[in-house]
Order: sequence, then C-alpha cells, then structure tokens
Amino acid sequence: MRFGPVPIGEAAGLIAAHSVRAGDAVVKKGRAIGAEDAARLAASGIAEVVAVTLEPGDVGEDEAAQRLAAAVAGPGVGVEPPFTGRANLHAAQAGLLCLDEAAIGAVNRIDEAVTLATLMPFKPVVPGEMVATVKIIPYAVPGTVLDRALAVAVPAIRVAPYRLTRVAAISTLLPGLKASVVDKTLRTLDARLSPAGARIVGEARVAHDPAAVAQALRDAIERDGAELAVVFGASAIADRRDVIPAGIEAAGGVVDHLGMPVDPGNLLLLGRLGPGTATPVPVIGAPGCARSPKENGFDWVLQRLLAELPVTRDDIVGFGVGGLLMEIVSRPQPRDGGESADDA
Repeated sequence: MRFGPVPIGEAAGLIAAHSVRAGDAVVKKGRAIGAEDAARLAASGIAEVVAVTLEPGDVGEDEAAQRLAAAVAGPGVGVEPPFTGRANLHAAQAGLLCLDEAAIGAVNRIDEAVTLATLMPFKPVVPGEMVATVKIIPYAVPGTVLDRALAVAVPAIRVAPYRLTRVAAISTLLPGLKASVVDKTLRTLDARLSPAGARIVGEARVAHDPAAVAQALRDAIERDGAELAVVFGASAIADRRDVIPAGIEAAGGVVDHLGMPVDPGNLLLLGRLGPGTATPVPVIGAPGCARSPKENGFDWVLQRLLAELPVTRDDIVGFGVGGLLMEIVSRPQPRDGGESADDA
C-alpha cells in the first residue's frame, strides 16, 4: 500500500486518505475517488489529494477485518458486517465471556496494523452486547500480514451460556439475626440469579449447627432438585472446622477451598456435595458481603458456577489481581483501621 499526495488528475480509482471538500464537491475519507469526483475537485481548484494506492497482494481493511473476526469468533459469538476497517463481535446469547488470552495476544503481536480488543474475561454479557472488535489500522494490509494473523487465530472468543437454573438458599440463624435481614438476602440473591435465568427452588432457615446445615443440604438436593446450593451463615466462616464447612462434610461433601483474595469477599467457601459422582452439586458458603447487591467476590464465583465453568484453587488465587473492589456500605468497619468486619 502506498500512502501520500497524488495529483488530482491521477486520483481517480484511488482511496481518499482524508475527507476533501471543495465547493459542492465532497469525497469522504476511506472512499474510492471516482472520475467525476476528481473532475469536480479539480474544477474547484484542488491540485492534489492525499490518497492510498493498493499494491498487488494487499487486502482491503474491511475484508481483512471480516476475515480475522470470523477466525476468532467462537461459540455464542456473532460477527457484524465490517465498516471503516472494523468488524465488531457480539454475544449471541447470555453468559460469561471466555477468552483465549494467549491467542489474542499472538494476533496483536503480528503487526501494528492488526488489532483485536475485547471486554474483560468472564464478564457477564447479554445477547447483542459487543464483546470484541477487530480494527485494521491502515486502509489495507499486505496479504502476508493477514495470513500470519490468521495462522495464529483460533476461536479465542466465546460466550459460555448459563446452564444451572435451580439454586437452593440455606440461611443459618442465631439470636439477633432479624428475619428481615434474611428476607433481604434472598431478594438480593434472586436478583443476582435472574440475568442467568436461574431461580431459588428451595429455601431453608436452620440453626447455626453442622447437623442442621447437613440436613438442609441433603433436602436441597433430594427434595428440591437443586443444582447449586448457597449457604448464608449467621456468622462468617472463620475456619475449616467452623459450622458451615463441618455441615458440608457431614452431608457427605468436601470443602475445596476457604478464603479468597477478593475484598469484599475474603471469607467465601467453595465445596461440593456428591464428590466423585457424575454431577456433583457445588456449594458456596457465602461471605457476609453477599447480602449486599454491590459487586463482590461472591458474584465472580456464582456466575462461573451457573455457567458450569470450573472454579479451581488456581482460579481463586488468581482473583487477587483486580480483587480489591470498592468499599461497600454494608461493611461495618473500613479497611483502613479498626476491627475487621465479620461479613467479609
């Protein structure tokens, strides 16, 4: 591709690098200059224009963007028609945005002319939401550059649909915990589940006791058919030997991880009922901040589980980068001093 000033008499058929207006003659940036356009510009006193001349093997910006976008689009992602060297990718369904970050980085390292930008990984998206965009910087790229980009491109951008829809909510009770607090907690959980098409299918309020928690968990699965259980403790989980983890183990489950480098959200527990079965039921011991509608670490784990995405120890410890979230009103103590909040 050649870029530079061209005498107006030689501009017909080339691409205008910048918009040109003279009298009633207008040629828009990125458009082909027609013979009539060139004549009208010349008649208006324009002697030369900055134009782009494609060379053999060059691929126009729109075609290049379209081909690359199609190559990186995975399941649940659609590609819109290109314009001005840009092809946008949109979610075709509700779910979590999953990215192959290594592949995206490989595409962006090919050449400065080729760019691929996305939303943050694991962002909840809705149908029609733009999740990524391919932008070709110049008006064309050498075919060899596009070929190199396509060679490293894989379906790196996909939307994992929500799959779990039946959620049990178990609340433990202690003197001083008002029923209105539990009621509000359930409304907040319901609002969190709604975008995923999930709902609360069983709700239990039991004593803050391992045996009571265990029975409630068994009922959630056997009676209510829950695919996921969330336990809200009247008191935050302080140790693997505390009430909620003990209740999970008494129900025949396992505790996979306690604690998370996300604040608010530090005191989250992740476990499973029916370990070793084909469809174990995940259990979240919710941190106290899950009673608040504001984003916290509970959201990150809940959303992945609803999409049946694995949440491993490595995933959880990786949350630390970006895991310092905004202070929330429900925390009784700020981070900058005083006793630590019991609802982290």
